[in-house]
Amino acid sequence: MKKSQIQTEVDAYYLYQKLSENEADPIVASVFAQMSEIEKGHAIEFAKALNKNIDEFLQPSWRAKTLNRIGKIFGYDYVLGALMDTEKSLATNVIRQKAKSNAQISGIEDSHVKILRSILDNETRVSGTQMARFEKRHRSVGGNAIRAAVLGGNDGLVSNFSLVMGIAGATTNQQGVLLAGVAGLLAGALSMALGEWISVKSSQELYENQMQLEMEELEINPEGEKQELKLIYMAKGIPEDQAADIVEELMKNKTLAHEVLVKEELGINAEELKGSAMEAALSSFFLFAIGAIISVLPFMFTTGMKAIILSTVASAFGLFLIGAAITLFTGRNVWFSGFRQVFFGLAAAAVTFGIGKLIGVTIAG
Repeated sequence: MKKSQIQTEVDAYYLYQKLSENEADPIVASVFAQMSEIEKGHAIEFAKALNKNIDEFLQPSWRAKTLNRIGKIFGYDYVLGALMDTEKSLATNVIRQKAKSNAQISGIEDSHVKILRSILDNETRVSGTQMARFEKRHRSVGGNAIRAAVLGGNDGLVSNFSLVMGIAGATTNQQGVLLAGVAGLLAGALSMALGEWISVKSSQELYENQMQLEMEELEINPEGEKQELKLIYMAKGIPEDQAADIVEELMKNKTLAHEVLVKEELGINAEELKGSAMEAALSSFFLFAIGAIISVLPFMFTTGMKAIILSTVASAFGLFLIGAAITLFTGRNVWFSGFRQVFFGLAAAAVTFGIGKLIGVTIAG
């Protein structure tokens, strides 16, 4: 096993331990503690195999410590989401590599996720309400929120850096470069915000319309909906007689029956419709703007080649930080991910700078 993969086991042990320590619900905390012990056992066995000092070996990486700090500030739901996303990503990569080399897929490649799922399924003290709460947190927070922040900043930085370099290549007019940079920042941020608002709002309206139609069908044709519910339960492996009894009991409460139909037939989670479209839009605006301002700042205080160099250095530093932040989800080497981001970002800017130069020369000629 590679050292990076072993470090992932150590980090998982550390993060599940932190989740357990900071979980208010004692039952869910117990689940996290069990998961931590499993991961710790894996790490100890690997340390022994490599003749490493166990206490020294069981040290979390900067990535795990960073996620823990994020948890302290924003809540440990973020840590759970990022941790589970990382494990799924690693499992997918292992399966893909084995498929390419025609190696046998044993089924244990995604064992980390399966173990957690198994603990939850077999922990008899975990109630349905607690399970639903865990699943909701797992789906809707964590890695997704952090990822949105990182990618939003990346979009702003790369697009505006490329724009600024293109204009700088085409003209020596300092005010023109600065104006283009600020205009690109505002246009891009507004576009991102509007796109996010439309996306969230349209999804909410679509799902609300589908939910309303489902309620009308329940009112107009209750027998047909009863049949649909029975078939849904039978598809889950419940015997027909038992499924019919469940549906009969469920139909006594039309609100509850509607919730089940919406979730099982339409695949809609009503909780996810409560998100604010305006909040999503404002978040997209500011995240894009934060990334976009980096390449523009030098042109506010200096001119000419000095401004171009400072903008390039600042943008390269920002790109490296973004690449490093991405490793919070991927688990890849921070230097590889950081410099890869720098390479592609600088390449894009170099292309636009070159095109700008050509356009500038053509116009001047």
